[in-house]
Amino acid sequence: MSARQPPVLFLMGPTCSGKTALAVELVRRKPRLAIINVDSALVYRELDVGAARPEPEVLAVAPHRLLGFRDPAEPYSAADFREDALAEIRALHEQGRIPLLVGGTMLYFRTLLQGLAALPAADATVRAQLDARAAAEGWPALHAWLAEVDPETAARLKPNDQQRVQRALEVFLLTGEPLSAHHARQATEGVGGSPAFPYNVKQFALLPNDRALLHARIETRFHAMLKTGLIEEVQRLAARGDLHPGLPAIRAVGYRQVWGYLAGEYDREEMVRRAIVATRQLAKRQLTWLRGWPGLIPLDPEHSLESLCESVFSTLQEPFYPEM
Repeated sequence: MSARQPPVLFLMGPTCSGKTALAVELVRRKPRLAIINVDSALVYRELDVGAARPEPEVLAVAPHRLLGFRDPAEPYSAADFREDALAEIRALHEQGRIPLLVGGTMLYFRTLLQGLAALPAADATVRAQLDARAAAEGWPALHAWLAEVDPETAARLKPNDQQRVQRALEVFLLTGEPLSAHHARQATEGVGGSPAFPYNVKQFALLPNDRALLHARIETRFHAMLKTGLIEEVQRLAARGDLHPGLPAIRAVGYRQVWGYLAGEYDREEMVRRAIVATRQLAKRQLTWLRGWPGLIPLDPEHSLESLCESVFSTLQEPFYPEM
């Protein structure tokens, strides 16, 4: 990218890899940096314990933009995030600051980089037809159909991922093109034929080498969340009366398992098991996203914060990071 483009930093990685600690330390050392949250659970108010919201003393040192501003009853999409994030990036550049986007919601990062594909709106008739076929043959059969018409998309979707399988088939039926072709075109052309993300971006990712250690940290953190009030937090959310498991906020890992436990679907031991397994699966998906991510600069989360900061800043040479 051109050196004349304003700089932006990404810090990605799976859950429990230490992104927040590193981001805060980077800001502490270089106050021109300003954090923008890229976590789909942390955009919601009242999701604190289970979403690992940074403590007030941490936010006092390193404020996070796009944090806890959306009501959990209001779904928040990748398109919403892109619009909000671009506005925050522009505002920070106007202040002479450098945006540091931090989180593990890889879809948000991709949408920000590539823009939004010009896909058709949902079609009730087509969806009804797909639902009827799924009722008769099962969703694995529709996934097999998707594998025939769009093998690239089918390869990254599970057969029981009803919503995404349906959407991919809907796009194919409405446009005659596979969803993967739309995404490939937007990746090269951007939106409206212009660059999707007109900034000089450096993309860092904390990539654990020891999967067993990451799993241990996931388990430890979930038990810590239970001790610090996760169940009580979900009880307060349920008591509102306007929330339900179909909302993205309540589908967040940890929240949906506790919600099911409070609804009497399973006991506490099973809730804990499900939540830990779901968080491990989330980490696996995040690492899958990052595998082969173009332009990625890997960081070892087992290194000290001092070493990690040195690695980041040594990469940010002039003119990318002016006036260091």
